[in-house]
Amino acid sequence: MADGNRDTAGVVAPAPLIFAIPLLVALYEDRSHPLSAMPQRFATPIGGVLIGIALIVLLASAIRFWKARTPLVPYRPTTAIVETWPYSMSRNPIYLSMSLMYVGISLVFNTLWPLLLFPLVMLVMQRGVIEREERYLERKFGREYINYKSRVRRWL
Repeated sequence: MADGNRDTAGVVAPAPLIFAIPLLVALYEDRSHPLSAMPQRFATPIGGVLIGIALIVLLASAIRFWKARTPLVPYRPTTAIVETWPYSMSRNPIYLSMSLMYVGISLVFNTLWPLLLFPLVMLVMQRGVIEREERYLERKFGREYINYKSRVRRWL
């Protein structure tokens, strides 16, 4: 992996785009064809709580990467395996945060459309990002990453 371009996971697209594009399309669709997810009095507070949790986990995850001096950007080489919280509870806390944020925004807007697209988003994340990152990390870190995988679940 001497070539810097090959020392990456080769993900299909940045995760924020994989989440944002379907979310924006679905929110746009809701403008012309509203489809409520639940009664508004429940949707807004539940959505707000999910967004709050997502922001806390996302910020903690970013701080851990920064302290380990490894990039968040998937197109740069990973330099370390981060194992402290929130990475001790999930191998993918940033993607977990993005998922919570996606669902939370859907609920704040009280629309079912993004939730209907959510399985597709998760399929793209699984196949196009997570599986590629895991193969890359196994190649790069070997036993260290395999041991981490055996101790920590992918999601929760």
